[in-house]
Amino acid sequence: MTTVVAPMSGGPEVLVEQQAPVPEPSATQLSVRNIATGVNFIETYQRSGVYDVKHPFTPGSEAVGVVVAAGSRVTHARVGDRIATSQASATYAEYFLVEDDEAVRLPEGIDPKEGACLPLQGVTAHYLVRSTYPVGASDTVLFHAGAGGVGGLAIQLIKNLGAKVIATVSTDEKEEIARRHGADHVVRYENFADEVRELTDGRGVDVVYDSVGKATFEDSLTTLRPRGVAVLFGGASGQVPPFDLQRLNAMGSLYVTRPSIGAYLRDRRELEWRMNELFDDVLAGRLKVSLDTTFPLTEAGRAHQYLEDRKTRGKVLLQP
Repeated sequence: MTTVVAPMSGGPEVLVEQQAPVPEPSATQLSVRNIATGVNFIETYQRSGVYDVKHPFTPGSEAVGVVVAAGSRVTHARVGDRIATSQASATYAEYFLVEDDEAVRLPEGIDPKEGACLPLQGVTAHYLVRSTYPVGASDTVLFHAGAGGVGGLAIQLIKNLGAKVIATVSTDEKEEIARRHGADHVVRYENFADEVRELTDGRGVDVVYDSVGKATFEDSLTTLRPRGVAVLFGGASGQVPPFDLQRLNAMGSLYVTRPSIGAYLRDRRELEWRMNELFDDVLAGRLKVSLDTTFPLTEAGRAHQYLEDRKTRGKVLLQP
C-alpha cells in the first residue's frame, strides 16, 4: 500500500511517499481501507518537530474508511462497515488500524467526505459548547476564528442551542463565511474587545472560545462578564505565556480552562454520544459541513503548506 512518511523533522517537503504492507489487526483492532483522511494542525507540529515523534513517522489520526478485517475480540464493527474515527494512527496511508472502541459507524446518508470532516473538528466543537462550557439559550458567546473548521461547526451548534454568537475574522471573505454559519455579529481582530463590549452594552460575554492564543488571549479576558469563562483551546498565533492567576480575581472572578479532545473522549459512551449527535444534526440539515479542498494522499506536503499558509476556509482532506 502507499503511505506518507516523514523520515525526519522539517518542512512540508519532508513528507514522502513509501510502500508498506497492509497492516494486520490485533484482536481488538480494525483494519480499514481509507476513503478520506482529515489534515489537522497537530500533524504539522509533529512533522516540524514542535512535538516529539519517533521517526520514520506516518501522520494522521482522523479518517473515514471501510473495514476490511476485524480482530477476534471486536464487537462494534464488522467487515464492510464504514467507520469514522479521530483516534487512529498513521492514517496518511491507503490502509490504517484503529481500536474497535475508538471508531463509530458512519450512518447511511452521510457522504464519506462529510463524515471525515467531523471526528476531530466536529467533536471539538461539540465538547466545547456542550461540555467545557454548556451553552444555554440566554448566553452570548464570543468565538474567535469564526470562519475556520471548528468555528464554523461550533457557531452552528451554538445557534441550534438558541444563544447569540459574536465571531472574529480577519477578512471580508471570512466575514461572509462566518455570517453564513449563523454568526449574529462579526468583528475584526483589531479592537475586537471594544466592539464586543459595545455589542453587549458593556456587560460582556458569558464565554469566549479562543484558539488563536497569544495574540488574542489578554483581550479575550476583557470581553467577559463577571464570573465569565475563557476557553483556550489552541495557539494559532503562538502559546499564551505564563499568567498570574491573581489577575482573574481583579477582572471579575473569571474562569480559564485549557481543554483537549482526549479528556472529552474518555470512554465509548462519550464517543458515541458526541459523534451520533453530530451525525443526527447533519442528517436533519441542522449542521452543514464545510469542506474546503481535497488533496491526493501523495500530495500531503502541499496540504500541510496550505494549512500553514492559513488559506483554509474549512476542512482539508487527503484521499488515496
